[in-house]
Amino acid sequence: MASRVDDAARLWLPRPVAGEPKAGREFAVVRAVAAVALVAFPTVPLALSVALPVSLALPVGAALVAATALMTAVGGIAYARNRKVVPPVAGIQVASFDNGARHYDCFAGLVTIHDARGSVTAVHGRDAESYLAWMRNPGGRGFIEQIHVSDRILFLQAIDLLRQGNRQATIDIRLERPNVFAEGDQFIHMRCEMTALGEIDGELSILVQSSDVSEEARLRAEAVYKTRLAESANDAKTRFLAAVSHELRTPLNAILGFSDILSGEYFGKLENDRQREYVSLINQSGAHLLSVVNTMLDMSKIEAGRYELIPEPFRVADVVNACEAMLGLQAREKGVQLTSRIMRNVGEVNADQRAIQQILINLVGNAIKFTDRGGLVTIDAEVAGSDLNLIVSDTGIGIPENRLTTLGQPFVQIQNDYTRKYEGTGLGLSLVKGLVALHGGRFEIRSRAGEGTVITVTIPLDGSGIRAAGEQESVEQTMVEFPPRLKERTREKTNDKAFPETSRTDADGMNGGAGHDGSQAKTA
Repeated sequence: MASRVDDAARLWLPRPVAGEPKAGREFAVVRAVAAVALVAFPTVPLALSVALPVSLALPVGAALVAATALMTAVGGIAYARNRKVVPPVAGIQVASFDNGARHYDCFAGLVTIHDARGSVTAVHGRDAESYLAWMRNPGGRGFIEQIHVSDRILFLQAIDLLRQGNRQATIDIRLERPNVFAEGDQFIHMRCEMTALGEIDGELSILVQSSDVSEEARLRAEAVYKTRLAESANDAKTRFLAAVSHELRTPLNAILGFSDILSGEYFGKLENDRQREYVSLINQSGAHLLSVVNTMLDMSKIEAGRYELIPEPFRVADVVNACEAMLGLQAREKGVQLTSRIMRNVGEVNADQRAIQQILINLVGNAIKFTDRGGLVTIDAEVAGSDLNLIVSDTGIGIPENRLTTLGQPFVQIQNDYTRKYEGTGLGLSLVKGLVALHGGRFEIRSRAGEGTVITVTIPLDGSGIRAAGEQESVEQTMVEFPPRLKERTREKTNDKAFPETSRTDADGMNGGAGHDGSQAKTA
């Protein structure tokens, strides 16, 4: 009788889905309801015949029993399905080991015991019920079969390394979910902490503690996406500055050329001094704008990694003297004394002469601009070990301590647009820091408001910090065996750790130094 009830129930019960508990409890509910209904079918109509006619009591009683049985069966099956019970796993030891495996049930996450081939032999863990509720049967090879195809090689490699003698390994894998809603994720990100337990019953056993790290993976992917957006925006800004700078240089050359012709009075004398003054102002403004454009071009090249240095040996004294000659007139007109001190042991340096001269011009130009009449600007050059120190100091307005960390960034100045009285774009120190970084040097600044500023630039004398143009870090490529071959434990140990971490060393950025903004960016 029970088998016939089960056969009838199979016709209208839904087919079982992989990963769900078996339908044994559902058949038990149907059998119980069928037994009660079999007794109630003659009893209920007979009881109703006492108060109703027999012709009415029979159909009413049968309908009442059938409806009650159907509702009871549906409710019992729904209750049985909603109960979260860990499904029995064939071939898996649910009982604890004698060696203390009962303690594994206290571990967080899902704890599985694997043999040397990766098959699951036991399931433990404090959260095992919640994981097994959506997983398929992990017994035997079931755990590996649920891993994403591209991650299985990683899991088997970790087991192979543990077989060779490593004690532990940590990997991140993705497990497939059998039933997923339309808005759900198909794979769950899991972190597996793997530990070799030693031999149990003559065979190597591996403890794997798995925990859900899907939120961490989501945050990591979001961070990568936002980083790419920021890099794309920065590249767009750099391309925009380069394009605008190139477009400005063409009319600027015409302005400077024709203003030079007018000021030289090659095609006739100007009628009065006011015309000569206006032509001179046009020439000076064009030269200043050209210096800003050239600085923007250099900054764009540095940020894009296309600024090519041409290292060559040259005398440091020549660069310092050239800087004094170029900016001496500007210092005298403002009433600032410009001096230089070069130590006797300072000879030649192997660097890009144009870049070093540009560094000094920007630093000294800033010092003169921010030093009041009667002040002093000094250029010092000294050798410290294998490095050359170029020191530019002034007795100017100085920089507040709370602004030192922000200066030196592009378009950043000491004062805001409403209170500042010094002209400039704020690109001078940014260019200096970029050129110093290309030489593999250091940039340091010390300042005190109202007393002055000291900026020190340190570069290697032999040019060892300059990276050759087009030089890129070589990436080691290794062949991966797929599928992985589980090696014998008798083979010699080749690794000290399961997965040695590889650290990538980034190029040294400059210290958080900063300084004045630079209006004397570059001479035409």
